[in-house]
Amino acid sequence: MLLPPAANLAIALVHYPVYNKLHEVVTTALTNLDLHDIARSSRTFGLDRFYIVTPSKDQQALALRITGHWQTGWGATYNPDRKEALEIIRVVDSLGCAVSDFQTGFAEPVKTVITSAGNRPGSITCQNFKQLLGNAEKPYLLLLGTGWGLTEECFETADLILEPIAGAGRYNHLSVRSAAAIMLDRLTGMQ
Repeated sequence: MLLPPAANLAIALVHYPVYNKLHEVVTTALTNLDLHDIARSSRTFGLDRFYIVTPSKDQQALALRITGHWQTGWGATYNPDRKEALEIIRVVDSLGCAVSDFQTGFAEPVKTVITSAGNRPGSITCQNFKQLLGNAEKPYLLLLGTGWGLTEECFETADLILEPIAGAGRYNHLSVRSAAAIMLDRLTGMQ
């Protein structure tokens, strides 16, 4: 049985504004693996948009070069499944641009749902968020941070905070692409 498209959910992988390990606000570098794997997970679970958020023109050009390789020419014919996954990527300058783009086609305003590896007051569970997603008229943009996480300003302006993924012990340092896949399974999967 095929999953219905999750048209009211999109992911934004945010490269700015995020923290580095010194708690400075920085722009992080794009990684090829994040781009490929999050696009593939997003497509697998029915999403039709995955935003790469970076103000860096060099990083935007790199993202477009990577996606272009798999969408035209040899890459597209060599691996049509990858082509289909990477077609949902949209490269934008800012979180505001991602929200504006995703707003297209929805009467209700886009709600931003922010994630963190740490526990934060007021977080909702994946199960609660999955129930909210049941209303197809309300769009949600799931924000994933890079580096050492999204800035406090991002948390202050977000509409919802999603609980962190808890592991088996104290250690909690998943790659963003792994966390994205787990969240998408919990939010849109069959269970």
